[in-house]
Amino acid sequence: MNINARDKLIAALDVDSAARASDLFEILRDVVGMFKIGSQLFTAAGPEVVRRIVAKGGRVFLDLKFHDIPNTVAAAGMEATRLGVSIFNVHASGGAEMMKRAAAAVDEVAAREGLLRPKLIAVTLLTSIDQDSLAQIGIPNEPPSVVRNWAQMAADSGLDGVVASPQEIDVIRQAVNKRDFLIVTPGIRSGNADDDQRRVLSAAEAIRAGADYLVVGRPILNAKDPRAVAREIVEEIHGALPQLA
Repeated sequence: MNINARDKLIAALDVDSAARASDLFEILRDVVGMFKIGSQLFTAAGPEVVRRIVAKGGRVFLDLKFHDIPNTVAAAGMEATRLGVSIFNVHASGGAEMMKRAAAAVDEVAAREGLLRPKLIAVTLLTSIDQDSLAQIGIPNEPPSVVRNWAQMAADSGLDGVVASPQEIDVIRQAVNKRDFLIVTPGIRSGNADDDQRRVLSAAEAIRAGADYLVVGRPILNAKDPRAVAREIVEEIHGALPQLA
């Protein structure tokens, strides 16, 4: 199995306890490349669960979507860097100044304290948001237009990439002319799952479209055999990657 394919899969530890997260980490650690810790687990278990996974050699995507005044988000970014995460995110709707301050703070604390600098990415539109949802919050534009504008703003603010629906990958690649600009995509469909994500694609479709990382939660977490499902997704990713001659 191709290690590059494995590295592209992020398993979402959307569970309610450190014990359950630890069990899943041990089950999946040699199958997936990274683990997402989001609002549920972080609220239940705190930063210690991040430290434990990092201490065991796991890579963590801290998915807390920081969105506040620039000073507060910059300070949070410094603490995320100190936790040793590989990726963390802010919300693009917080604006350019917030993102610039966060990026500068991460650079500064990593250099001053000799820490590994995490990738800082911006959330664009959640995969549960569609045209009707945007209209309800007073945004008349269509999702691809919003994503394009926010992705460009994130790039101009010095961020390393974005979180976006797989359906907007091509829009982002056209808008941001940076080869190393990361696109992390949730909304990956597996089997016949029916949930609250609306703008979705399969793992293979997302990889072929140009995604760098795929975040998969419920299809793995709800499976009778999470390890087997994760391996199937990695194999699907591998099949979609360009093969070397």
